[in-house]
Amino acid sequence: MVETKEAKLKIFAKEQVKAALLKIGRRLTIEKGPDFLTARKLSEAANTSVGTIYNAFSCMDNFILLQNMQTLDELYAQMNLVVLQKNPFVNLNRYIEAFSSYVIANSHLWMLLYEQHLHNNGSRASFAYVRKFKKIECLIDAEISKIYGNLSHDEQRVAAQVLEMALFSISGFLTTSAWGSLRQVNKSNICKLLLNTYLAGLATLRQGK
Repeated sequence: MVETKEAKLKIFAKEQVKAALLKIGRRLTIEKGPDFLTARKLSEAANTSVGTIYNAFSCMDNFILLQNMQTLDELYAQMNLVVLQKNPFVNLNRYIEAFSSYVIANSHLWMLLYEQHLHNNGSRASFAYVRKFKKIECLIDAEISKIYGNLSHDEQRVAAQVLEMALFSISGFLTTSAWGSLRQVNKSNICKLLLNTYLAGLATLRQGK
């Protein structure tokens, strides 16, 4: 069935509304924090109705998902700027520096993503969303495989997944200022300390086998 000109214009108008709402919602999140991002607050900021928001996105979960997908795109772009060296240890450290820098500089956006995973309740993420995570994981995986080429593919994947899960888990602390009495650990070095401690421990385990 061929779409009429009127139907195409409606689709275009809807996409324009969605793009405008996403831009406004992103600004709200950056300025006010993820807890401020509700349908009512978004409608007030966009000078539109809550119904318009639900008509465009069906629900706020879909709206937040699109925000988080944009965050992953931005993170990947920043990590992909890393100039790779021959030494995979150096490359991993540079990737983690880029990761930490992005999270610290975009703490509210990252917390929006982090909280979605924290309250996921076991629901499966969309293929498009998972694919964006996979692009970032592939950067880490490639360097892990260079360091531990003697491991099987499955062992390399497990090693990388453990590291990635640990880094993601600790990334929530990068968005806060609540460090208590810690002095030697800070936002700038905690992910690198985790990375290098993990790599050293993994190498020791391999030597012991």
